[in-house]
Amino acid sequence: MTVTAWAPGRVNLIGDHTDYMGGLVLPMAVQLGTRITATIDPPGPGHGHLVLRSDRLDGIVELALPVTDPTSVEPRWGRYAAGVAAELGTTVGATLEVRSDLPIGGGLSSSASLAVAVALALGADGTPLHIARLCQRAEQAATGVPCGIMDQLAVAAGVDGHALLIDCATDDVTPIRIPESAAFWVVDSGQARELAGSEYATRRTQAEAAAAIVGPLPHALAADIEAIEDPVMRARARHVRTECDRVHAFAAALAGDDLVRAGQLMVDSHRSLRDDYEVSTPVLDALVDRLVGVDGVFGARLTGAGFGGCVVALADPAVALDGIRVRPTAGATVRRG
Repeated sequence: MTVTAWAPGRVNLIGDHTDYMGGLVLPMAVQLGTRITATIDPPGPGHGHLVLRSDRLDGIVELALPVTDPTSVEPRWGRYAAGVAAELGTTVGATLEVRSDLPIGGGLSSSASLAVAVALALGADGTPLHIARLCQRAEQAATGVPCGIMDQLAVAAGVDGHALLIDCATDDVTPIRIPESAAFWVVDSGQARELAGSEYATRRTQAEAAAAIVGPLPHALAADIEAIEDPVMRARARHVRTECDRVHAFAAALAGDDLVRAGQLMVDSHRSLRDDYEVSTPVLDALVDRLVGVDGVFGARLTGAGFGGCVVALADPAVALDGIRVRPTAGATVRRG
């Protein structure tokens, strides 16, 4: 049997480092993504092997089934597939041909796109939320990064022509129409990043320590946050709280076709990620400054977890930037034949 699965990447328009704190995010599935053609072995006695080949990633991944330790898999990109296979309890062998046009390490969720596509190719079913939770657990087990659910849910649940307002405390998803007057560009900073080698986990630990003092950060009072004695925890908490407010305001600005307001909120978000959460870099800062200085660009900010990667810019459709213009697309799909 042959299975074809496709999963988009995503760009997060606003709301970073809020998902794992039960806050608000506003990602958008994009037209770039990962396509997998899987040839499933016929069922037989014993357990099979999973083989993955990529058109862009080095090495061939060969996994004995069932997978028991995703963290030991080499090459490292195979750990995402191994984590998914472990979560699914896969025992029937398959050969997966992986093709992607997503930039690797660019903050467009190439890893979540790969994980969701692998999950669908290996027979995962259920709601987009079910698929997203499975892939979130798989990534956490495979990499040790305590990621939130934003990436996987945006990839699995994307709606054509819309961004998704996601409440990560309740997993409620509200599609937000992207106005025709808005063009989003993703511009690569040239500074690659990998979350497993960054301070992502440290930032989450610091935010959780702040929440232990003042309660859930998305709803904490500003006065309580400013009363936190430790300046680092205070700054982390302030970012999460104010970022959730910005997500609400940004969704309203998009709905009202107020791109000037939306752009200013993106700039404010970047400053907060730079100053309070300290996940930006000089390279990202310089790129944001350059983009917002272009006529017709309403705003720009780092996208993804930071530490490198890409910047997302909101511009007039007549403006052409040195990057990839992304459009909102539907979520992951699978075809079995």
